[in-house]
Amino acid sequence: MASTSHGGRRPGAGRKTSASPYGEKTITVRVPESRKAIVLQLLQTFKPPATPVGALLPAINPPKVRAPLFGTKVRAGFPSPADDYVEDRLDLNELLVTNAPATFFLRVEGCSMIGAGIFEGDIIVVDRSIEPRHRDIVLAVIDGRHTIKRLIHHGDEMRLQAENPAIPDITLKEGMEMAVIGVVTNSIHPLK
Repeated sequence: MASTSHGGRRPGAGRKTSASPYGEKTITVRVPESRKAIVLQLLQTFKPPATPVGALLPAINPPKVRAPLFGTKVRAGFPSPADDYVEDRLDLNELLVTNAPATFFLRVEGCSMIGAGIFEGDIIVVDRSIEPRHRDIVLAVIDGRHTIKRLIHHGDEMRLQAENPAIPDITLKEGMEMAVIGVVTNSIHPLK
């Protein structure tokens, strides 16, 4: 009786590259059961349209850094005496990141959104889990290029509005491809 080998590599076996939503070869990775949902949600973040190159992701389970949040508001005009009353403690992760697996950060290049307070060199916070609405500032891909603009939606017309009069708006025309990657929720703007 002849023995048949069932082990080893077989040519043409396995998942085809074209079956992957990423268009590339996949590998098997072992993940702790408690982290499975987080890993799957993170992978969903990178499905096409792809997150831009250079995007920074929030840390998974970052340490809590709670700085004092004073109960007194500070005037931007004439100074007033301030209390030393601490109302609470604030962690910037809790303030800036609502849904960590769907959130990433990008450094801004260009000046098309200065009227919205977003300047070149700022870091924007983009949340892919928020449904974009009329007048939201969004990160979009137009014909393969990433841009940050205000989403304007009037009936059948959709355009991406710049917040700088020197930069023209992008009006979607037939044949143009647009995908909104996420909604910009915050801009981190250094003062120096």
